[in-house]
Amino acid sequence: MAVLKGYSFTQIRLHWVIAVLIVGQLVFGEEMGEAWEAVEDGQVPEMGLMVWGHIIAGVAVLALAVWRLGLRFGRGAPPPPEVGSALAHMAAHVGHWALYALMVALPVSGLVAWYGGVEAAAEAHEIMKPVTIILVAVHVVAALWHQFYLKDGLLLRMKRPLD
Repeated sequence: MAVLKGYSFTQIRLHWVIAVLIVGQLVFGEEMGEAWEAVEDGQVPEMGLMVWGHIIAGVAVLALAVWRLGLRFGRGAPPPPEVGSALAHMAAHVGHWALYALMVALPVSGLVAWYGGVEAAAEAHEIMKPVTIILVAVHVVAALWHQFYLKDGLLLRMKRPLD
């Protein structure tokens, strides 16, 4: 298999669509928490636009993440940049796979909690939120570090197809 220089058009678009959906989930997800509290209190939750939006966006993240993983396994990904230590490359590798895992686990746990009424899934969903925030923040900082400090062109791989 040839060494890839970059990601495909589809991989890049999926990256950015999922990123926007996840940020939206984190920013606008509070009403879902309030709806879940109503369920826990034995009340009928108010199914407003934000609650439905959270559910629909979560399902979209799951579907797009599965598609993205299929492309990742089928097409592959470019190698890490030549700069950086083995430890940095390993951290990036672990971080990327942790983000992929969260893109699947968060929506699944949310769906199991909401539609299955499983409290443990709701708790796992809630615990994964700050983990996601931290990993996304580290991901963004690392991308900016590559772009503005190392100036290695890494960020271009998620801007336009290079193959």
